[in-house]
Order: sequence, then C-alpha cells, then structure tokens
Amino acid sequence: MPIYNKLVRNRIPEIIGNSGKTCSTRILNEIEYEAEVRKKMTEELTEYESAVNDEKALEELADLLELIHAAAAIHGADYNQLEEIRKKKAAKRGGFDERIFLIEAK
Repeated sequence: MPIYNKLVRNRIPEIIGNSGKTCSTRILNEIEYEAEVRKKMTEELTEYESAVNDEKALEELADLLELIHAAAAIHGADYNQLEEIRKKKAAKRGGFDERIFLIEAK
C-alpha cells in the first residue's frame, strides 16, 4: 500500500473505500493541521505552475481556493471576512489586473 502522509480532502477515505481499497487515516491536531494546510498550498501552487492547459490550471486554482478557505478559518476568519480584507487592499493598493511589472525604483 502506498504511503502518502499528507492532508487530503474530507471525502478521499470514502472514495478510496468505495473503490474496494482500504486506507488508514488520523485526525491532525491544530498545529499539525496548520502546517499541513501550508504544505498542501505549496503542493497545489506547484501543480498550478505546471498546468498545461486552462482546465487543469482552473482545477488547481480551485484547490488553492479551498485551502485558502481552510487557512482563513485557522486564523479565525471566514470567506466573507477574507474577501473584505482583499477588497480593502485592492482599494488602497490596487489589484494585479493591469499587469504592471516593476523593474526598478530609486
């Protein structure tokens, strides 16, 4: 049986069981969970960076968004609170949609 030792989505053990296989799991404590969410974000970001088409890129972005929701909850916020912070930053500093690439500042 392959050893994964990584955070997975809630229904993965069920899906594995439905395929006729077995798996072993455990529930992470809060400190472990935060560390694993951070590691999983890195994993999903790497997968996004290597996506070969729009469909795969969007799937990886959806995974990142799910992890962002989990991370927000770890830090005591929900999606709406996070979105308010994003909007305030965008109003104060702008977004990224204008594609500005800073070369130098003196």
